[in-house]
Amino acid sequence: MLNPFPDFLMYSMLGPFILRIVIGLIFIDLGFLKFRGEKEGWLASFETLGLRPADLFLSIYALLQMIGGALLLIGLWTQVAALVFVIFSGIELYVEWQAREILKRDIVFYILIFTISLSLLLTGAGAYAIDIPL
Repeated sequence: MLNPFPDFLMYSMLGPFILRIVIGLIFIDLGFLKFRGEKEGWLASFETLGLRPADLFLSIYALLQMIGGALLLIGLWTQVAALVFVIFSGIELYVEWQAREILKRDIVFYILIFTISLSLLLTGAGAYAIDIPL
């Protein structure tokens, strides 16, 4: 079947750009939430999962999310950050699927961030990025 909007294909580099910006902002927000509003819940989750000292692991996890989100925003090391977020969101998706009382987020949210991260891993940064392939 023919593409109904072939002129839009010239903007194909904007798709990964839009996904990169959205997921970058989401992970920066998630990192900040781990330091503020959701800190006690995440500490309990890390304790339940056997990650001790939970304060240290939570701080590292939140910082990685904020740094990775910032890297995605500017388009630097996009595929590396996306790979880390595929791993993180895959683990969170598994934990949410197995024990819903630990993370208390909708499983659809984790599927969405996993899928966007996987898409960026496979497609790259898109337009307006530092690491545009040559």
